[in-house]
Amino acid sequence: MYHQLKQLLVKDIERRRLQPGDRILGDHELCSRYDVSRTVVRQALAELENEGVIERVKGRGTFVAHPKIAEGLVQSLTGLFEDVAARGGHLRSEVRRLEVVPADDAVAADLAIPTRTPVIHLERLRFVNDEPWVWTVTHIPESIAPGLVGEDLTDRSLYEVLESSYGVRLVRGVRSVEAAVANAAQARLLGIRRGDPVLALRSVSLGESERPVESFLALHRGDRSRFQVELNRAADRRAGTPLLLVTS
Repeated sequence: MYHQLKQLLVKDIERRRLQPGDRILGDHELCSRYDVSRTVVRQALAELENEGVIERVKGRGTFVAHPKIAEGLVQSLTGLFEDVAARGGHLRSEVRRLEVVPADDAVAADLAIPTRTPVIHLERLRFVNDEPWVWTVTHIPESIAPGLVGEDLTDRSLYEVLESSYGVRLVRGVRSVEAAVANAAQARLLGIRRGDPVLALRSVSLGESERPVESFLALHRGDRSRFQVELNRAADRRAGTPLLLVTS
């Protein structure tokens, strides 16, 4: 019965041409309209929410979900600009901070440089199709791209600028994704509520000299993003670097 109700709800959304953010009937209203139990309604709505068709907001109701962008940033060394463009979207960056600062201990460790070495600190609020999507903090040794603080990065790929203007080509890197919650400042930037889920993407990228040239932290809205990874099972997998790291 819940599967039939799911199909009816999807057809109703299509028939009424509801848009992301439009409200649909709640539990009690659906029970009354379709003469089914609340258990059936809850199961149908839970599956539709898991499939990204609807989103339920506590205390507000049930709404048509905004589509999530499936990002391939984990499996390949691309930037968000290239990843969004490859999917037909438009990315715009609002540069919140771009200056040279001394590297703190964490940044210095990521970039394999002495503490207090001058690095370029770049903070950007990034919009996909004019909606705030991700907040990023990037660090690059100043010696690698000394003129970067004067570049306009509003509608340009940082990786393209590094390669075309400074001859820096990223060849490999290490990236990790973990669940986090937005603090008050991050929530204001991303247009979400404090405590809402975000996906924290951390990365260190290396250039052709095999030295780190970039480290960044990107906080992606959990309600708008998902990471997509293509998998292949090797015939003979030997022990190596663990793919799943559990932290406490």
